[in-house]
Amino acid sequence: MRQIVLDTETTGLEPSQGHKIIEIGCVELVNRKLTGRHYHQYINPEREVDAGAMEVHGITNEMLADKPVFAQIVEDFVAFVDGAELVIHNAPFDIGFIDHELKQWNARFGSITRRCGVIDSLVLARSKHPGQKNNLDALCKRYGVDNAQRELHGALLDAEILADVYLLMTGGQTALSLGGSSSAGSGNDSSGQERRPLSAQRTPTPVIRASDEELAAHRAKLEAIEKSAGQVLWQD
Repeated sequence: MRQIVLDTETTGLEPSQGHKIIEIGCVELVNRKLTGRHYHQYINPEREVDAGAMEVHGITNEMLADKPVFAQIVEDFVAFVDGAELVIHNAPFDIGFIDHELKQWNARFGSITRRCGVIDSLVLARSKHPGQKNNLDALCKRYGVDNAQRELHGALLDAEILADVYLLMTGGQTALSLGGSSSAGSGNDSSGQERRPLSAQRTPTPVIRASDEELAAHRAKLEAIEKSAGQVLWQD
């Protein structure tokens, strides 16, 4: 399964008002593991960056003056994401800008959703944590993801942070291996030593029941986990 965690920065909020993409950042996941491959590009929007947007991401008009326009990078961008499942926080915003650029510069590519599936991690977070803040900073705090470098928004940095958040938000242990790679029925354990089955005549192992106080403390802990990280699967 190939997924691309994607983020963009723009000159403003509305492509319908002529605002453009100025930065794209993507990181690749394959089978829920970071591969180290990424795509990152600054783009000359051929227009001014709004002051309000500049306060968010810190990207100035001067920084973009010598960068390529979208038409010059569209082939490489589409090739990187083609066929993958995109993971985007507040996906309608980024998809709206990407589709606007694709239509303007090279209509043959069509909508990006014709080439890629899309997971909106904001919708996912709201379903897991209703009534709570679910912006990227809040999710970093909730899941213990280090975002100390995020003084300003940046497409590649935000994509890297979102990848960590997404994996934690949708993760959990998927496999548990205690016996090494030995096949079932083998007479040896993973260290090569012979297994010795327990005698059927052995003294039964005593069962120590939890006290009422311990059970109450256990339930309180599960409730605390559920409030901070979503539904737990081992609730009694």
